[in-house]
Amino acid sequence: MLRTLTLRDFLFIERAEITFGAGFCVLTGETGAGKSILLDALGLGLGGRAESASASVRVGAERAEIVAEFDAPPGLRDWLKTAELDGGDAAVLLRRVIDRDGRSRAFINGTPVTISQLRDCGQRLLEIHGQHASQALLLPDGQRQLLDAFGALEPLAAQVEQSWRQWRDAQQALNAARAGEREREQALAAIEWQLEGIDALAPGEDEWQSLHDEQTRLAHGQRLIEAAGQISEALSGQEDSLRDRIESFISELRTCQRLDARLGEAIDMLDAARINVDESASFLAHYAQNGDLDPARLAQVEHRVGEWFAIARKLRIDPSELAGHARHLAAQRQQLEQAGDLAALSAAAQAAERSWREAAESLSAARAGHARRLSERVQRDLPELGMADARFAIRLEPAEPGPGGLEKVGFWFSGHPDLPERALARVASGGELSRISLAITVAAADANPVPTLIFDEADAGIGGSVADAIGRLMRRLGADRQILAVTHLPQVAACAHWHLRVLREQSAVRRIDPLDPEARRDEVARMLGGGEASRTSREHARELIEVAAAEDVRDVPAAAGTKRGPARKSAARASAPASSADAKSGPSRRPARARKPQAKAG
Repeated sequence: MLRTLTLRDFLFIERAEITFGAGFCVLTGETGAGKSILLDALGLGLGGRAESASASVRVGAERAEIVAEFDAPPGLRDWLKTAELDGGDAAVLLRRVIDRDGRSRAFINGTPVTISQLRDCGQRLLEIHGQHASQALLLPDGQRQLLDAFGALEPLAAQVEQSWRQWRDAQQALNAARAGEREREQALAAIEWQLEGIDALAPGEDEWQSLHDEQTRLAHGQRLIEAAGQISEALSGQEDSLRDRIESFISELRTCQRLDARLGEAIDMLDAARINVDESASFLAHYAQNGDLDPARLAQVEHRVGEWFAIARKLRIDPSELAGHARHLAAQRQQLEQAGDLAALSAAAQAAERSWREAAESLSAARAGHARRLSERVQRDLPELGMADARFAIRLEPAEPGPGGLEKVGFWFSGHPDLPERALARVASGGELSRISLAITVAAADANPVPTLIFDEADAGIGGSVADAIGRLMRRLGADRQILAVTHLPQVAACAHWHLRVLREQSAVRRIDPLDPEARRDEVARMLGGGEASRTSREHARELIEVAAAEDVRDVPAAAGTKRGPARKSAARASAPASSADAKSGPSRRPARARKPQAKAG
């Protein structure tokens, strides 16, 4: 659950620290006080996108900072450990900093992360239902996704979608092979023509370079032999050869060495030079005596080089590229032959279709059972929401094969017993959509692992007994998880386990107060009267609060981690949010008195 939300220089809020508790909390205040802005901050703090990030920074400030502390559910702890973000505490701390220039930084437990990681973590902790969330009920994809979420069918639905894409790709490959058979045959013929000439030449991998080197050597053999002989003679074969001169230098230096021993190093180097001269002279003499002057071999090499040039000109490539071009053509031929294997492609497409159909049939069977369960649970709550004569049903109708499976998921509704059920989008009014959306949320709550649900004026456009019913439903949800609702309805506010009020001075948020029982009664009375609370409105408010508490069948934990006590008839003294210090000190069976955080605006 959400423990605290701290804001610094966000919009017109200079600093605010709000402490939250377990159960159902309402956030109330006059229009324009800034209630929904706090939820906007939560959305940004959990990785949401802003239309203009820089506009989130308070005028005159350099950056805005949003920090949200949550109790970490077991599933999230595993995710944090995998991502190496586990802080070793029972809580998880999310932080987002937005600079004036629009740049944004995100942190989880003090470690820098990407916005995507922050969003992934936030989706496991909190879910916000905005004023227009019910509009998703009008979209076919939204209805299908809602049913799959209710039945925890997302993994199977993802498998169906993946199998469908594999089937689609296999079928496209088969269709392309059929449609392009003539072009493929022409391409194969062109490749075979090229390979026929290259295969006749049978070029070796390194043959061209070898031929080139041998041709050069044979064509200049006489010159090479003569040069080798002349240099060998100059090195050691004639009078005053280089070897003789080095020997003379060594002899002279040895005489001088007796006068200066340091000349020994020069003697050693000259001695090594003499050895190298001897070896070079020997090699060149051998080269001159055994030189290659084979005219017949030269003719053979030149003929082979001519064959290489002829094929290269025919294919309009350099001779050195022939071997590589042959490999490329062979690979192209193999690809075209495989692409033209209609039998293999057809078998692959059929196998992909079978795989998709098996997964889709399993998904259809699961959807049918969960559609019946969800319909029954929503129908059960409709009378309490002021729609006693309404009927709600989920229908699965056959559809063309697609990524969503074998059927279309449709929500059908009738608001009157004499009228037939029709598609929800065609017959439901705005108020009916809001109530049906809430009924579905309540019905799907058990299947939703997110520990905190937030409703931002989801009860807009509703009043009277229906507002009472919505308040009771949210209180029921709050028995199992943390619920936070922004509302203008006193009937909904009276059903809360605890209450936050946003107070406004001039145009800025100044205080966000957790209300004690008396202040809460006065706030509900103000909402009833539309202005200053009167004695009559206070009495009415007290009655609303007591009636809501008396309908409880089980207690609500006082703070995060507190175990439930025995069922009691009244929860009028349900906990207010704990202070920051109390929230960090661990579970407690007694509710802690909340301090009143201040939110200052610049």
